[in-house]
Amino acid sequence: MKKKIFGLCLVLLLASGCGKIPTLKNGDEAIVTFENGEKISVDDFYTQIKDSFGLQTLINMVDTYVLETEFKDYVEEAHEQADSYIDAFIETYGGENEFLEVLQQQTGYQSIDAYREYMYVSLLQSHATEEYAKLQITDEDVEEYYNEKAIGDMEIAHILVTPNVDDDATDDEIDEAEKKSKDTIKEIISKLDEAKKNKEDIEEKFSELAKEYSEDESTKDDGGNLGKINYGDLSDSYDELIDAATKLKDGEYSTEVITTELGYHVILKIKTYEKDTLENLTDDIKETLGEEYMNNNTDAMIKALQYYRKEYDMEIVDSEINKQYSNYMQNLLLSLQQTTTTE
Repeated sequence: MKKKIFGLCLVLLLASGCGKIPTLKNGDEAIVTFENGEKISVDDFYTQIKDSFGLQTLINMVDTYVLETEFKDYVEEAHEQADSYIDAFIETYGGENEFLEVLQQQTGYQSIDAYREYMYVSLLQSHATEEYAKLQITDEDVEEYYNEKAIGDMEIAHILVTPNVDDDATDDEIDEAEKKSKDTIKEIISKLDEAKKNKEDIEEKFSELAKEYSEDESTKDDGGNLGKINYGDLSDSYDELIDAATKLKDGEYSTEVITTELGYHVILKIKTYEKDTLENLTDDIKETLGEEYMNNNTDAMIKALQYYRKEYDMEIVDSEINKQYSNYMQNLLLSLQQTTTTE
């Protein structure tokens, strides 16, 4: 059931902007008192907060409530991912104290837990954007993709050769290393050509060459076999390999150097499998098209968060913060439009 959010005015307050005096949960009107009777009221404190960092705090509170409610099944995973990122940072910087020092120097966060919460909310927002993107995909979009672009799985093997360069290598040294790697791939292709001419078993020969040349340690001992794969099964780094494999028949190998961000490759297409049914592929296609939607729409996250806030009938009662929120969202969209135009 969707709920209406009223008066999200920071956790210290019970009421504001409704003609009442803001109080703490214990009923006190003051948050700080002095011996001469002077005080810092909750109202004063609230005014200062909302004029500085109150809006961002409020937005995080809104999104935490809305997205935890909408995506209950993702909450635990988001917490685990946030913890994993924090643990990795701590290890990278050599300990909690060292990481905290970097946080305090380079960000506005004064504690690791505060930064952990920021990462958790960011993960919720990213997940919401992914789910929103899928909602933009129609049944017609899915069917069109299935008919025109979906392919059956393919069993592929590859040999990877990477340029051996140091971080401080000159442009000439990089060019030389890349040329050497490409020449190695060409040498491998020549050996496959020779094996084919001699009517040797190409799959067996490819496996032999993978063990000798390939720098992909996870597959070389298995003849370079990547298994049964399709678009989206591996990282985008392998899409070029799948593109090349679609142009080959079973048992054929690539005769040109294939370049990816990983390095240089030669591939062998071992087997092609029949394309799965539309029903079975629908979820995968929606995910693929959703990713395309996000890549093509820089405002996807803004639209997604606005969508889910609206779904829960979010209403900011405080008129001043509501105005800040409207201006903030308009400026975000304007900034993205300008960035897109510049690019």
